Amino acid sequence: MPGPNANDKPPAAGENSNLVRDHLANERTLLAWVRPGVALVAFGFAIGRFALATRQFMQIQGRAASTAGLSVWFGTVAILAGVVLTLTGLLRYRRTRTQLEAGKFEPAGFAVDLVGILVAFFGLALAIYLVYIEMRL
Repeated sequence: MPGPNANDKPPAAGENSNLVRDHLANERTLLAWVRPGVALVAFGFAIGRFALATRQFMQIQGRAASTAGLSVWFGTVAILAGVVLTLTGLLRYRRTRTQLEAGKFEPAGFAVDLVGILVAFFGLALAIYLVYIEMRL
């Protein structure tokens, strides 16, 4: 990073506080991406682990050991979605930080739309799966 030269002017007090405020808002936005990512990872692990535990309990009771079905797959997909969501948030954070430093901020576009669509699709898939399981029992 180059040092200051004679032509550089220090930022005005208002500019500096705005830059700080923008960076802090960017960090809060990163946390807003990370929280649901962590929740999806934990949720996916719980789904997958519950399916495996149910299968083990059935084996202990002497019942035919059925497969875990789609639950393990849904759990795995939820974990991967949480990881992707967290990484998307990190990439967005780093891009925004670079833009703020350069003074050329551009609002998010496709990444936010994609995440919204994927989360909605995943929610619908889980709802359909729950209805399928309920009708099967």
